[in-house]
Amino acid sequence: MLALYTYWRSSAAYRIRIALNLKGLAYEPRLVHLVNDGGEHLKPAYREVSPQAQLPALVDGDFVVRQSMGILEYLEEAYPDTPLLPPDTKGRARVRELALAVATDVHPLGNLRVLKAIESDFGADAQAKAAWSRKWIRNGFDGVEALLAQGPLGRFSYGDTPTIADCCLVPQYYNAVRWELDLGPYPLIRRVVAACQELEAFRKAAPEMQPDAP
Repeated sequence: MLALYTYWRSSAAYRIRIALNLKGLAYEPRLVHLVNDGGEHLKPAYREVSPQAQLPALVDGDFVVRQSMGILEYLEEAYPDTPLLPPDTKGRARVRELALAVATDVHPLGNLRVLKAIESDFGADAQAKAAWSRKWIRNGFDGVEALLAQGPLGRFSYGDTPTIADCCLVPQYYNAVRWELDLGPYPLIRRVVAACQELEAFRKAAPEMQPDAP
């Protein structure tokens, strides 16, 4: 069975939980708390799994793959049933563009280690950290909304079936809500996320549905 090192509020792990659910792949959640005891991901035991001390990590037999985008690509190739990329080259490029717009341009600036760094190194308080998070999500969502407007927008980010773009967008939307970003300027993003949240695969992957959620 597959195993996923995960934390309930990790956006990167969240996108993998969605993908596993969409593909109908059973997995064992291996819980790594990012806050307790200074962060379990920083302990030697987890560094043996992930030398970068980051979530998620996927275990498939004796093979381990880290980095969420690498995991998504691995799942697509190793378990091609229920594909999360379009069949054509241009479609796949488009979906990857949308996914990476979130996963590499928005998400890293708001993850836990960055927020802890601006607190410890620059004295940012809770209000400043929230403002920082809103700034970069807003910046990223401005671009994603414009990309979605270029189409082909169907029920989801690209067409009428979920893709890795949706796996990345929904967790970032969760963060936008968490940090109280005004989502009014993003009707296409809101429409896509609403369609995703109608699916059990997305609902089961939500942070509040995880066994380690408080």
